[in-house]
Amino acid sequence: MEHQRQKAPQQQQQQNDAEEIQHGPFPVEQLQASGIAAVDVKKLKDAGICTVESVAYTPRKDLLQIKGISEAKVDKIIEAASKLVPMGFTSASELHAQRAEIIQITTGSIELDKVLEGGIETGSITELYGEFRSGKTQLCHTLCVTCQLPLDQGGGEGKAMYIDAEGTFRPQRLLQIADRFGLNGADVLENVAYARAYNTDHQSRLLLEAASMMVETRFALMIVDSATALYRTDFSGRGELSARQMHLAKFLRSLQKLADEVKMHVRMAMHLTF
Repeated sequence: MEHQRQKAPQQQQQQNDAEEIQHGPFPVEQLQASGIAAVDVKKLKDAGICTVESVAYTPRKDLLQIKGISEAKVDKIIEAASKLVPMGFTSASELHAQRAEIIQITTGSIELDKVLEGGIETGSITELYGEFRSGKTQLCHTLCVTCQLPLDQGGGEGKAMYIDAEGTFRPQRLLQIADRFGLNGADVLENVAYARAYNTDHQSRLLLEAASMMVETRFALMIVDSATALYRTDFSGRGELSARQMHLAKFLRSLQKLADEVKMHVRMAMHLTF
């Protein structure tokens, strides 16, 4: 009898884990159950496509560019992904129910939370811009901490990811903010994945690496500070304006796809220039 009582919580936990997996994001390996070869799944992951959602959201022409995957295989992969990720019409009532599951993460400021009607939403991108030393990076640091808070305290119960394009990230700030919210500083630092971006291509590659990491563990927030800084230095003059805008647009679209796939919030800091 005692053994059965101990076994029940274990079964409940397994059921909860299964439900969490069922609601996604789906690891791209699940395509194997639909007849997609393991070697083709590996090629998808090598190309930075780590979830079934990512397959569904990626244009067919981009999938065709993956080396070693034929046109027939691409069509089969798309068909398999479409069965797991609904992308057709839905009723407004169903959409309303889905939006009820959106998590709002506190900014740490009561007044700012009021303006944002509760905080920043997961599954979305927020652009933060202002003059130099107006507090953009400070808010980014605060969100790295508040996203780790329990849901009932305005948090997202997840980790944070920080792509730093200007070298402004300071771990000691996180320790001070963690103390303010009563969190263990060492745990807070451990739950922030940090990378310094050195050029626009590197920044885009870090995004692919981030997608792989987010399949393995739950991230509630990604910060890019500053999203446009490297574009101001890597592309100069009117002659490169078109190339810069195309590269930046592709990066921003990749950010939105990632937010959609893992239901995470993306916060971008940008400088206001005159």
